[in-house]
Amino acid sequence: MNGPRIHWLGLSRSEAIEAKVLQRAERLTRFSPDIQRADVWIEAVRGRHRKGYVYGVRLRLTIPGEEIAVDSQPLEEDVYVSIRQSFDAARREIEDVERRRRAGVKAHPRSRGDASRRRLIPASRERAR
Repeated sequence: MNGPRIHWLGLSRSEAIEAKVLQRAERLTRFSPDIQRADVWIEAVRGRHRKGYVYGVRLRLTIPGEEIAVDSQPLEEDVYVSIRQSFDAARREIEDVERRRRAGVKAHPRSRGDASRRRLIPASRERAR
């Protein structure tokens, strides 16, 4: 991944916020080095019955064969908290994708006659011996 494309909605570009996003995006490559593209939207919305803005972060990550989308809800008053929560949710999604790829997800029998995936358990009297 070359680096995420950051889109600013309702606020001007900030080098500090951009640095935090780049740092968090770099951490995601530890969980999946196959991330091809990352888009990050940072949005500032005027909070109702509050002073100032509330912030939301949306992510869209592209991995071969998968697309991961994260939308931070609820909106946070601190942009850094919103960034952390969104990237943590993306990390959990990436871990799930990687588990499926490695076949680490347990496969259950689909029907009664599908014995190919069923573990054979001996009868209770055979186990007592």
